[in-house]
Amino acid sequence: MATKYKNLIRLLENHRLLLASGSPRRVYLLKEAGIKFRQIVPDIHEDNNLHTEPYRLATILAEKKAEAVLDRLDDNEIALGCDTIVVLGGKILGKPVSPGDAAAMLTEMSGKMHVVCSGVALMDREKRLVSDFELTDVYFNAVTPDQIREYVKTGEPLDKAGSYGIQDRGVFLVDRIKGNIDNVIGLPRMLLDELAGKMAEMKGSYGI
Repeated sequence: MATKYKNLIRLLENHRLLLASGSPRRVYLLKEAGIKFRQIVPDIHEDNNLHTEPYRLATILAEKKAEAVLDRLDDNEIALGCDTIVVLGGKILGKPVSPGDAAAMLTEMSGKMHVVCSGVALMDREKRLVSDFELTDVYFNAVTPDQIREYVKTGEPLDKAGSYGIQDRGVFLVDRIKGNIDNVIGLPRMLLDELAGKMAEMKGSYGI
């Protein structure tokens, strides 16, 4: 594991991590960092219409995902829940419900800046919880209807908040970002490390 994730290294000396997510991108980010974990896909409804401040929504959904797998945690495991949303002009853009919806989102975002917010939550069997979110500004290129149509045909946008993946074919959409690219992919690892330190403090020691 990379030495920059010091809190995670220490926490995982005595605990294991359970990723409550079906996202292959989060799996990739954890594996790339050398973080050992097992994975369960939580069974929750991702409601993007909750009456709450948009950036708080990602944290709420991350907490729900972690809580959804608590009954499947082993004694020494900690659940990791994550959720990513895209916010354009105060409007939450979730995962598209159809190819037409994906095309409409990408058309609306073309040539504009939007904010990607990823919420992260850690929860143990005693329901001790730490959570927070991170923001990254993403500036889109102005793209043509043909470019959007061809991208939607690949199917890539259909399972992603905001209808694009910055690490895959969707990279052509992005002019630049201001912030952490991990956050745009779906799991801000330095935030996770910070929360791991807080979880350890809540438990009283790294060995509990």
